[in-house]
Amino acid sequence: MRFDGRVAVVTGGASGIGRAAAEILASRGAAVAVIDLAQEVGHETVEGIRKRDGKALFFSVDVSQPRQVQIAVDEARAAFGPVDILVVSAGIQRYGNALTTSDEQWTEVMSVNLNGAWYAARACLPDMVGRGGSIVNVASVQSLASQFNVLAYTASKHAVIGLTRSMAMDFASEKVRVNAICPGTVDTPMLRWAASLDPNPQSVYDACARMHPLGRIAKPEEVGEVVAFLAHDSASFVTGAVWTVDGGLLTFIGGTPGANLE
Repeated sequence: MRFDGRVAVVTGGASGIGRAAAEILASRGAAVAVIDLAQEVGHETVEGIRKRDGKALFFSVDVSQPRQVQIAVDEARAAFGPVDILVVSAGIQRYGNALTTSDEQWTEVMSVNLNGAWYAARACLPDMVGRGGSIVNVASVQSLASQFNVLAYTASKHAVIGLTRSMAMDFASEKVRVNAICPGTVDTPMLRWAASLDPNPQSVYDACARMHPLGRIAKPEEVGEVVAFLAHDSASFVTGAVWTVDGGLLTFIGGTPGANLE
């Protein structure tokens, strides 16, 4: 799959799944605008792409701020041309249930995970309407199910699926495809942060690995490859779809895969 002559915007592109997607797209010919709040790793990502003869620019942006998103996309367009691909990977997680989640936590998570996805799409869609394009939203298995104590995150990721399907319907006639992926546990900074909250971080990794029938945690690039496929013309008849990339996580009923539940 090549992306020569294509322009991609990747939010949350400095680390994790977003970084993997940005690197894959750039390695296959796309010019990539990496949008992220983390400046140091954002610049590192772009420098790494350039060292491999790829085209990339970094924009330090808080995706919960629509004006910042719009300015970054405008500058990317001025540098590379109209946007063909948008990958929305920026996301945060805060712990809490319906009683313990604060107003501030709820607003923060929704502003990044849901509003940020909309702001990015709104900034990029004018380039795609009529000429075609692809949007890939990085949702979560928690768009389809839920763990304990992640009210805001689960609600935001369920909403991303609704956003995806609505945009897919609204812009199909304009040759714009909109899809979502739902990763299981992936070795990302978000996972490492969650593990660090436990007295024994390794036990968190081990428990996560056991939950997946494949018996391990995903590498970011494994998810990035699915993003690249959905962004590519090879997926030209795929829109409004929700792809689980979860090592089989959602295919079994509780317990540990392989256990006899009779």
